[in-house]
Amino acid sequence: MRLYPRLPVLILSGLPAVSSLAAGNAANGAQLYEARCGGCHAVDANRVGPLHRNVFGRKAGSASGYDYSSALRKSTVRWDDATLDAWLADPEKLIPGQRMGYAVGNAGDRGDIIAFLRSVSTP
Repeated sequence: MRLYPRLPVLILSGLPAVSSLAAGNAANGAQLYEARCGGCHAVDANRVGPLHRNVFGRKAGSASGYDYSSALRKSTVRWDDATLDAWLADPEKLIPGQRMGYAVGNAGDRGDIIAFLRSVSTP
């Protein structure tokens, strides 16, 4: 007896977006990070924006030594593929009141930047 004949289709329908993020090109992401993010961020140092080493799994607004907006400090967001994608697409939509005034409109570029950030994070 099958009570939920469409359930497997519904579950699997969400996988392509996640797998496309996971399949990002970290080498291209490193170049994009330097070109688009490097003016404000660095992997190992707080600058205009906070450092990004080990960003995966970290609570938003919690990198040591950085003066975050109250919106980020109060946020309950934890950085992972989905939250980083939403953040890079539209930071203000994800966390209203934050201070980052930049977005990455191209989903492929976001996926590559996220792959790079994953590569500089301890598993």
